[in-house]
Amino acid sequence: MMKSRILYISLLLTTLQHTVFAAGQFTDSSILSNKKENDMEHKQVFFRSIKVDGLAIFYREAGTPGKPVILLLHGFPSSSRMYNDLMRDLADSYHLIAPDYPGFGQSSAPVTTAYTYTFDNLTTTISHFIDQLGLKKFSLYLQDYGGPIGFRIATQRPEAVQALIIQNANAYTEGLGEALAPLAAYMQDPNADTEKGARALLTPEATRWQYTDGAENIAAINPDSYITDQYYLDRPGNDVIQLALFRNYSSNLALYDTWQAYFSKYHPATLVISGRHDPLFVAAGALAFKKDNPAAEIHLLNGGHFALEEHHLQAAALIKTFLQQKQIH
Repeated sequence: MMKSRILYISLLLTTLQHTVFAAGQFTDSSILSNKKENDMEHKQVFFRSIKVDGLAIFYREAGTPGKPVILLLHGFPSSSRMYNDLMRDLADSYHLIAPDYPGFGQSSAPVTTAYTYTFDNLTTTISHFIDQLGLKKFSLYLQDYGGPIGFRIATQRPEAVQALIIQNANAYTEGLGEALAPLAAYMQDPNADTEKGARALLTPEATRWQYTDGAENIAAINPDSYITDQYYLDRPGNDVIQLALFRNYSSNLALYDTWQAYFSKYHPATLVISGRHDPLFVAAGALAFKKDNPAAEIHLLNGGHFALEEHHLQAAALIKTFLQQKQIH
């Protein structure tokens, strides 16, 4: 009888041990699974749209609300699509938001009689977008057209800008490359002849050239990037929108002194990560940011105008280190 009772207790203890072990395995597995799912969710880019002044403004969002915000403003002839890789790279540490301007990407593209396509007006729309999302503090990532739009925003609300991250965007005359000559001719004297040169910038050849010229390795440039951009450019009526912005580009040059005064007065935390071989906004313009803000940190990546196509991982590492050093985390 005693032996039977001992055997029963031994079997009971063994069963309990196995049950506890199995439960522990299940718990550990669940934790790992949940962590993996959370990591995947943080790296997921979500595609959203909100109404701003009657327009549908499309934007990409990644990361976690509550973490430091980076507002990414795209260039010509692209859209927020250009930031897909970088947003995934940074999503574990930041809340990332990248809108398409009116006339670009998936946002509304009203005709020029219904919307005034100037850089001032694009800035107004993006400013209202910022307000509707309730963004109070943010870093600005600026590329190409994102420069004149973002610099306007920074000068209008300097208290909101935690840092400037500048990639192939310009605020100095020494940054204007010779490749911009057709645009310069058209904005100075819009006529049938100069319009031909400006329209050449809207062709598939020119769009591909913006991605490949100056690239470290053309084989690393995804053709989907410039093919997608060209799809949007080729939409009926989009040429008229782009020509209106070309003509208005001189308004940006007129503000260079204002932007430089902002850099000098506020000394915003500034990281420049431009492609050194960009023929449009040349390397001298990237280095010039130190003139009015000596603390600006400058890295010239071995690429062209769309340097993120090849170097988004390098850019992400530089951004994380820089923002952590500036205690923006």
